[in-house]
Amino acid sequence: MIQRISEAVVLCNEGTLTLLDGKWITHGDSVDIALLIMAHKAGIIATQLRHSFHPLSEIPFEPEHRFSATLHHNDMNQIISVKGAVESLLPMCSKMVTPTGEILIATDTLEHHAATLSQLGYRVLAVASGSPKHKITEPLTHFDLKDLSFLGLIAMIDPLRPEAKGAIQASQRAGVRVGMITGDHPITALAIAKELNLATTMTEVVTGKMLKQARNIQEIDDMVIQGKVFARVDPQQKLAIVQSLIRQHQFVAVTGDGANDAPALKAAHVGVAMGGCGTDVARETADLIIMDDHFSSLVAGIEEGRIAYANIRRVIYALISTSIAEIILFALSIFAGFPMPLTAVQLLWLNLVTDGIQVIALAFEPAEGTELHQPPRPTTESIFNPIMLERVWISAIVMGITAFLVYADLIHHGVTEATARNHLLLLMVLFENVIIGNARSEFTSTFVLNPFRNRFLLCATVGALAIHIVAMHVPPLATALGASPLTFTEWSKYLLIAPIVIVAIEIEKLVRWKIKNP
Repeated sequence: MIQRISEAVVLCNEGTLTLLDGKWITHGDSVDIALLIMAHKAGIIATQLRHSFHPLSEIPFEPEHRFSATLHHNDMNQIISVKGAVESLLPMCSKMVTPTGEILIATDTLEHHAATLSQLGYRVLAVASGSPKHKITEPLTHFDLKDLSFLGLIAMIDPLRPEAKGAIQASQRAGVRVGMITGDHPITALAIAKELNLATTMTEVVTGKMLKQARNIQEIDDMVIQGKVFARVDPQQKLAIVQSLIRQHQFVAVTGDGANDAPALKAAHVGVAMGGCGTDVARETADLIIMDDHFSSLVAGIEEGRIAYANIRRVIYALISTSIAEIILFALSIFAGFPMPLTAVQLLWLNLVTDGIQVIALAFEPAEGTELHQPPRPTTESIFNPIMLERVWISAIVMGITAFLVYADLIHHGVTEATARNHLLLLMVLFENVIIGNARSEFTSTFVLNPFRNRFLLCATVGALAIHIVAMHVPPLATALGASPLTFTEWSKYLLIAPIVIVAIEIEKLVRWKIKNP
């Protein structure tokens, strides 16, 4: 029996298995390769068997039929070999092979054995063969596949990678809904889904047959949004699942490795192909390619994407806050009838030199560790969400008004315009140093964050202040900027005033936390 099964799967096979210089070279579908290896272990040499049987015709595998068949002949007769899904092959067979010979096929018994194997997580493949009663002279068709002998069931399993379960759990914690779409039997799919904690009962499994029987788009949408596992689906149904999720305003990423996955990969917002085992069609269609074929790489990508987005928000917050603060300072000064608080050169110095150095370093802020514990952002959300807008305005108003009050006090005490601008320039540089601390985290207190976590930022902040101090003492720069050294008392005054913006934002973070955790 093993001999006949092995011969059938070698003849009905598009893969190759070759020993070259002591190494096995394979080409083709992973299932075909596995069957060739099984046959080799059974003593069947594929090249010799294929040399003995001349190929005449074939029916390639199609997802909607779920089987493939070939027609060969040798010196004596023709032979049909078929492999595929159990439910597809059983109607083709009238008898089955047993150790004592061929008997009438016991469909119920075979279905029971197939279901038992599927429940254990095996992918079950049926194999059949036979000689046609009349010589076939035309290309092989479905009508020729009848009165075959059922040879047996082959159970295969692709063990879950050790990191798969943890990666899926991390995705779920991050608010990512993970679903499984497969051509396997629903029972096999559910068994794997249970191991991954994706599903627990058959009510969470949607089959291709169920999708085909849907009367309208609404029924499809209802099944798709409730389903967690999709089994026995063909490429068009996989595409329909993706389109349904998009219709229901879901942001969809699809992974795949075969040519049949190409339509779904193209339709998804993000198509992700496997770089190792993926076909050329899948890789060319996809938006991203995972070179190590690990699902955990997707999770790492999600985390890195969230870190990058958070850093963009940090930089924008720091830049916009100080810019609006300067606008408020100028507006209040004009309204009060005061001279311009800063010159054009001083503004350029603030925005391009002292601020620029720090925000570049801020873009390298590392992960906080909570990125995968946050829900996904709505796709329609602007980068200037309510939190960003509120925090920008609080920071800008506090810095702008404080700077104006300091400027007004200096003018009131008869200080010259140049001296007042020199004082104000230092205060704005200190504000920039402080606002960087506020920007490091959207939710965590500045006082809790380790200042050495981003050494680049720490050095940039100290460096920006040091550059300004140098500019105050080096004549050419001091003359250009209208800057000059300040006394210890004046430094102390502004070092005490600058942190007021930290206090304001810390209060805002505390209030927000209290509202969220009453």
